[in-house]
Amino acid sequence: MQTVVIVVHLMIVLAMIGLVLLQRSEGGALGIGGGGGFMSNRSSGNALTRATAILAAAFFVTSLLLSVLAGLSQRPTTVIPTGGPTAPAPGEPAPLGGGRGILDQLPGGTQPTAPSAPAAPAAPSGPEVPRSQ
Repeated sequence: MQTVVIVVHLMIVLAMIGLVLLQRSEGGALGIGGGGGFMSNRSSGNALTRATAILAAAFFVTSLLLSVLAGLSQRPTTVIPTGGPTAPAPGEPAPLGGGRGILDQLPGGTQPTAPSAPAAPAAPSGPEVPRSQ
């Protein structure tokens, strides 16, 4: 249905462009459009104006119809994922990064962990230099 309305809408647009280009210029600011022409008498000018008005009304009707059709087919969406992370099914490849954070995916990057309790001083692994006091 929407495709048919779009095609009709485009045909109306093309016809309206053609009719506007066929109409005679009223101002004649550049000195063109004077004298005889394709449709030079007044009655044919009225016919072009009337046809343009009818096509303009049809353009508005098809525009409104297209917006209504687009609103009916639109589903509510959200940018926030509703479910938590899901585990891949057995046999499927693991997601990129293995479920780790973005900082863990960088070379040499590890996420710091919060200290749980004060740790005892580590035993020296070699000779120590005395601290200056």
